[in-house]
Amino acid sequence: MTPDESPTEKKGQPGIVSAALSGLCPRCHAPHLFAAPAALADRCSACGLDIRALERGGRFVGVVTMLLALVLIMAALAVDEWLRPPLWASLVFWAPVTIASVIFCLRLYKTMWVYHQYEERSE
Repeated sequence: MTPDESPTEKKGQPGIVSAALSGLCPRCHAPHLFAAPAALADRCSACGLDIRALERGGRFVGVVTMLLALVLIMAALAVDEWLRPPLWASLVFWAPVTIASVIFCLRLYKTMWVYHQYEERSE
């Protein structure tokens, strides 16, 4: 794969957000990158790419999660100060927002890392 075939540069290929949401393999673009909502698969079942070798332990996953937690806490405090919702309403709203945000950010980060490593190894 040449550098101009990365998902953000080649026409007709998905962007990094689309690749993260769909879980697209960097080699064959089949939706087999993730085995669970935020866990990478060991191998792509379509082309056999060793995804775990590209991930190398997810170096900064904790940092990404902590930054997201900071943003969500600040947003929750701002909403609480502005609207003063009851506790049950805050729980009903912020629990799914937090879960969805964490899954989205982890998928985005891991996809970016795997695509970056794949492009570096193919050069």
